[in-house]
Formats: sequence, structure tokens, C-alpha cells
Amino acid sequence: MCTTCGCGQGETRLEDAHEHEHVHADGTVHSHAHDHADPHGHGHDDGHHEHAHDHLHEHRHADGTVHSHAHDHAHEHVGDDHGHAHGHHDHGHDDLHYGGGPAGAHAPGMSQARMVQIEQDILGKNDALAAANRKGFAERGIFAVNLVSSPGSGKTTLLVRTIEAMRGRHDIVVIEGDQESSYDADRIRATGAKALQINTGKGCHLDADMVGKAVERLAPPAGSVLMIENVGNLVCPAGFDLGEAHRVVVLSVTEGEDKPLKYPDMFRCSSVMLLNKIDLLPYVEFDVAKCIEYARRVNPDIRVIEVSATKGQGMGEWCGWIEYGAQTVAAARGESVDALKARLAELESQVAALKSMLP
Repeated sequence: MCTTCGCGQGETRLEDAHEHEHVHADGTVHSHAHDHADPHGHGHDDGHHEHAHDHLHEHRHADGTVHSHAHDHAHEHVGDDHGHAHGHHDHGHDDLHYGGGPAGAHAPGMSQARMVQIEQDILGKNDALAAANRKGFAERGIFAVNLVSSPGSGKTTLLVRTIEAMRGRHDIVVIEGDQESSYDADRIRATGAKALQINTGKGCHLDADMVGKAVERLAPPAGSVLMIENVGNLVCPAGFDLGEAHRVVVLSVTEGEDKPLKYPDMFRCSSVMLLNKIDLLPYVEFDVAKCIEYARRVNPDIRVIEVSATKGQGMGEWCGWIEYGAQTVAAARGESVDALKARLAELESQVAALKSMLP
């Protein structure tokens, strides 16, 4: 887990956003040489996630049903093999569980206490950077959304269709996160939208420092929508706040309805679950109702929007959600500006009164 092992240090680079112009929105590419900006070493100084471990153990049956019960640990188990005796819930298995300790993870040769300390240091620094990003977004009325998912869920196609659907209504700028290549950012730029690629190298997620530097280069206009496409990964990005207003997890129907139970941290910290590729439902085994029930078991407040980015189903609801978020952020900025103007008028009145008392 990157909050304890520091994976990807020194691998991140932000591209030069002005050198990729020959890729089309449909994915066709005219390849050509391109230069990247000087590499920036980022030691994932970042975070936004507390790991609460209540020692509940879930058990999933062949029919997909899941139940959980409290389990006492007589000792800290750091990567050791231990078959659990579950009384009348004895399923006769010897599964390994490395997430039960205080750190919620395992690193060979490292104590749980040391792992917790490293995580607190990393995430504490990231929290401060994320707070600065969030403050900047609020001051400029920028609605920032962090899109997360497994690889292949259709995030980039969804972004392309979203930009096309909202053209003329909002400026949309995009930050793209991938380990290598600028393929996705090139697809976004082919729509006419501004985009910047962040390559994380061996890193498995974006962090607040990377996003802050990318925003400086992109300079999104006041009142715009900033879409951040995170690295394809349902684990590590869950722990790192980027300063976004909302986190949106994209799950395609080709992945399986049990993803919310397998990757609960990601679904727990997301405001919206976009269930993508619903046009493929006639051709895959996927239980929509069960997927939604699993997601709300993890996060009762999560909003579910069913979409097909390629066919357009549900895109109206999705774009409406973005529209509402952008209007809310703009209204809050307007109220802040009005309050500042009122305060300035009050101070000017006080200054005038003081001047009138001078001889």
C-alpha cells in the first residue's frame, strides 16, 4: 500500500501541454515525438483517509450473500498465516487477511506502529496540500471532480462524451493520470478542451501536490469544471484527497457486481457511483440491483447514475449532476464576493466618518 511503502517516489512527470495535437476524440492517433517537462520527484506527501478497522470479518457465500460478525484478535497479525475459528460460521477455509492490524495493511519487515506513523506523515502532508487546492477552487468558483475506477471502465470515453454534451454550457478542463503515455490526454484535447497529462511512473495514484502543479499550468478559468481522471486503480486513490468537491467512482457492467464489497474504501469515500456500459447488460451476467445494494451497504448515501457513454443513456442525468454542482460552487463564490464587497463598503464608510472628524 502506497501510504506505507512510498511506491513511485521520483517517478512523476507533468507533460508539456502544448505539444500533442494529432489525436482524435475517437481514439485514432497520429504518433509523433514529444517532450515532457522536467521530472518532478513527489514522495506522495498526501492523504485524506482515515482507516477505521473495527475487526468485523465478512463472509461471502457462493450465492453472493455476505454477512459479517465481530472477531477478537488475541494478537496483532502482521502477515502471519492464521486460520480463524468462527464457531458456527466455520467455513473450513484458511484464507489470509492482511488488513486487520492498526495500519490496515502489511509490509514485510515493518511493524504496524511504524506503518501507521508513515501513513500519518504522508497523509497529513497531503491533507494540507489538498486543503490549499480546495481553497483555490472555491475562491475561483471551480467545480472539481475526481473520477476513479479500475482500468477499462470507460472513464476517458465518458469524459469525451461529457465535454461534447456540455459544450457551450461550461468550460471543462481535464487532468489525466496514467503511469505512462499521453494517449488519454490527447483524446481529450481532440475535443477542443484543455487537458494536461500527469505520468506517475511506478506510482499508482494522483496526489494533491501533482494536482496543484497541474492546475498552475492549466490555469482553469473561474467558474469552470475541472475533471480529474485518476490512475486506474480501486485501492490507492481512495486514500488521497486531491481537493476535489466530489469523488465519483465509475464501475462498468463488465467488471462484476461485487466490486463495492471487494474494494469498500473506494465506494465508501465516493459521492456518486456511475454504472457505465449499461448498453452491454443484455450480453453480460451482471445484477444491477445487487450491485446497487452492495454499494449502499458500504455507503448508504452514495448516489447511483446508470449510463452508457457510447450510446448516451443516462448522460442527461450525469450532466445535470455536474451542472448542479457547478452552479452550487458558483453561488457560494458569489456569496463570498458579495460579503467581501459589503465589508469593504462598511470599512470605507468608517474611514469617511473618521476623516470627517479630523480638523
